[in-house]
Amino acid sequence: MRVFVAGGTGHLGPYIISALLAAGHEVTGLARSEAAAAALSALGAKVRRGDLRDLDGLKKAAADADGVVHVAHRQDLLPSGGMAAVAAAELPIVRAYGEALAGTGKPLVAAGSIGSPGQHRGRPATEDDPALPAGEEHRGTLRIRNVVERAVIDLAGQGVRSSVVRIANIAHSATDRAGFLPTLIALAQEKGFVGYPADGANLWNAVHIRDAATVFRLALEKGPAGRYWHAVADGAVPFREIAEALAVRLNLPAVSVPDDALMTPGYFGFLTHIATQSYPASNLVTRRALGWEPAQPGLLADLDNGHYFPAG
Repeated sequence: MRVFVAGGTGHLGPYIISALLAAGHEVTGLARSEAAAAALSALGAKVRRGDLRDLDGLKKAAADADGVVHVAHRQDLLPSGGMAAVAAAELPIVRAYGEALAGTGKPLVAAGSIGSPGQHRGRPATEDDPALPAGEEHRGTLRIRNVVERAVIDLAGQGVRSSVVRIANIAHSATDRAGFLPTLIALAQEKGFVGYPADGANLWNAVHIRDAATVFRLALEKGPAGRYWHAVADGAVPFREIAEALAVRLNLPAVSVPDDALMTPGYFGFLTHIATQSYPASNLVTRRALGWEPAQPGLLADLDNGHYFPAG
């Protein structure tokens, strides 16, 4: 299969490209710079120069391919417009893919967030949960992109084998430089302790980035249209256990941040709303439908590998 990948030089993209190439697919990656082009070539992918603002170029790339994987977004818009601006810019991209792929039955697999469905009414999120509308009642950075998820899923009605892979809140790996774990580590080093909200019983989900990449490959190869998939290996890790594992490695105490302190910016700052929520998630449908089984170390085992922590 000839696969066009947008976002091939981020945290997840290189792993997706490697997984596709190892399975025998031909991959072309989008590159907006010489550095990105060199990185894609080093992976073994072909290079298509361009960027996410060139909608005609994206349509042409999609039309020339047998399938599309989209894990890119306009990071340049974050400082001025936040995630709302990023999501707004992604909608025309999804529509461009739809115009190119309509009626072909070709696959489009796009990245989503496992946090998107919200609190799931006290139960683990499942692949059958639809994305919630991104209104005031569902505000939060993880949920603003729900409109993008829905736009991708809606393309199934136009003859596109579209699906969304919801990526776990913590995607860990040896190359993770800007995810949730590095942020927590930097915060702990600044504050002098590793904080966790209240009793730390709120549940988080996680996946090794290689396992997440495999979900994208399987969804591209055989996933039916209009489906959500969960790239989740650890579905319910208490926040306190994460904090304690970080604390051991950083040689710092793990300390509860009481509820009243969480009402102010306090320890978690802009992360307060996210860090205090519970995000249990199931992967049962993904495993059964795609035959996916996580093969990489789980979150706590990966922390034991030491690559998140400075030497010595």
